[in-house]
Amino acid sequence: MYARFLGYTGSIVACDLWVNSKYKKPDHRKTLLFEIEEMQEDIRKLREAVEMGVVKRDAGVARIASMQKELRGAIAQIEQFTATRDRKGLLMAGADRAVRELLFVFKDDPIEIPLNEASMSVWARMQLEE
Repeated sequence: MYARFLGYTGSIVACDLWVNSKYKKPDHRKTLLFEIEEMQEDIRKLREAVEMGVVKRDAGVARIASMQKELRGAIAQIEQFTATRDRKGLLMAGADRAVRELLFVFKDDPIEIPLNEASMSVWARMQLEE
């Protein structure tokens, strides 16, 4: 979306595809989801070991409880990560649409240049917000 302010005339989709092909980002959400699956499998295996008598019941139950607590923490973290990302994406898409509409309405108007500069300032400020 910054490309539009830098004078890029192509589509945002084409620009996004190019950036994604050149600069791979680690997918932390995917990593967390994989870890959650592994934790669930570990808990299942520990339960089976307790039921078969391989692990003492009291030690196994305590370990299962701590593993479930860790699992709930990981699930909460992934939900927070997803909600934050979705919220920011919606805000930025709405802001982009509003700026485009304003620039279209005031095209060839004396206020166009100051409006464009102000919109870039607002855009930069929104990017810095958490």
